[in-house]
Amino acid sequence: MDHDSDGNLHSVCITARGAKAAIEIDGQRVDPGALSGYTVTHREGEQPQVVLYSGDYAESTFEGLARVSVADMPDPGPAAAVFLSAIDAEELERSALARPDLGTGPHSLTQAMLTQLVEWARGL
Repeated sequence: MDHDSDGNLHSVCITARGAKAAIEIDGQRVDPGALSGYTVTHREGEQPQVVLYSGDYAESTFEGLARVSVADMPDPGPAAAVFLSAIDAEELERSALARPDLGTGPHSLTQAMLTQLVEWARGL
């Protein structure tokens, strides 16, 4: 990509409201079902860059010239493997058994452990 040339720039208009966004590139509306998200980055001295992800939208508005790239969402498997390999099994069991929402039915402990892992993954 030529960072010094404006030939790679496209007119971009993004209007987001909640989980919905309307995106136009060079005046052409992008089919919302074709995308799962986008990012807009801008570093001082450089043109803004918009990355569109194949396959939910954040809430924001951006209008201007930017380099546009289309990327696949990263595979969550490797990050999940790193996260799970760092879990202390004894601490997970202790935390799950101490949960106030721990049920008494079948698979309740497994559900409590999965809920605990989700909370830890979110930093809660």
